[in-house]
Amino acid sequence: MSRAAGGRYGRRRLADVVAKVLGTGATVFGLFWLTWILLVTLGNGIHALTPAIFTESTPPPGTEGGLANALFGSLLMSSLGVLIGAPLGIAAGTYLSEFAERRPAFRETVRFVNDILLSAPSIVLGLFVYTLAVRTVGHFSGWAGGLALALIVLPVVVRTTDETLRLVPNIMREAALSLGIPRWKVTMQVLYRAAAPGILTGVLLGLARISGETAPLLFTSLNNQYWASSLNAPTASVPVVVFQFAMSPYDNWHALAWAGAFIVTVFILVLSVGTRAYLLRNRVEAAS
Repeated sequence: MSRAAGGRYGRRRLADVVAKVLGTGATVFGLFWLTWILLVTLGNGIHALTPAIFTESTPPPGTEGGLANALFGSLLMSSLGVLIGAPLGIAAGTYLSEFAERRPAFRETVRFVNDILLSAPSIVLGLFVYTLAVRTVGHFSGWAGGLALALIVLPVVVRTTDETLRLVPNIMREAALSLGIPRWKVTMQVLYRAAAPGILTGVLLGLARISGETAPLLFTSLNNQYWASSLNAPTASVPVVVFQFAMSPYDNWHALAWAGAFIVTVFILVLSVGTRAYLLRNRVEAAS
């Protein structure tokens, strides 16, 4: 090996080592703050992490209680947001990837607008739904909260569906079409099966994103200290309860706020890690 070649090899090795050290350092730095957040929320809310937090409603000042009504409200509105936003997002992403090739200008415009919606502050979406639904009906409701969350899920699912379907090899489309199978059936029975892990990942990431949203719910579902049996009334949610209890002067409310923040953080962490582990496993299986 010549001296010049040896010098280039040494520089590459040095660059590789530096890149690995910086990448490892960035990972450790991020994990440190994640662990710190979990420990702080757990330490401050451990006294409220009892079975009562899942069985009792939010208490009046000075009394003991739980977050059962807020957990139930968050579950309902998050489920409603996914049920509305995910099918629309999958349909829009499918159209952009498979059926809009003859209108490239329109396709790129839709993708650009979707990227804007993806990065839009959630409070803006909450104000939009407030103007559209809450002021029209005349009262806050869980339906409005679910609609606001659906607008947050929608661009996430559109983007992931579009990108995942574009990663499916064209040979699969060509093979199916050459057999005389209609285009819609190719999409439903061939492309969706190949892209199912990526699409599911987008839906779960959308769910993880809306699980901790507070601003849009303040303008749509507001809050409810009691158990709401209908989504047609103001509905409690964990992020809003955490926000309101953290601003209060009562120690028991502070403990419940910390406990609620810990539950939401753990839920989002488990959902995100589980989603990425599922996607990684499918990639490994596909490669093997």
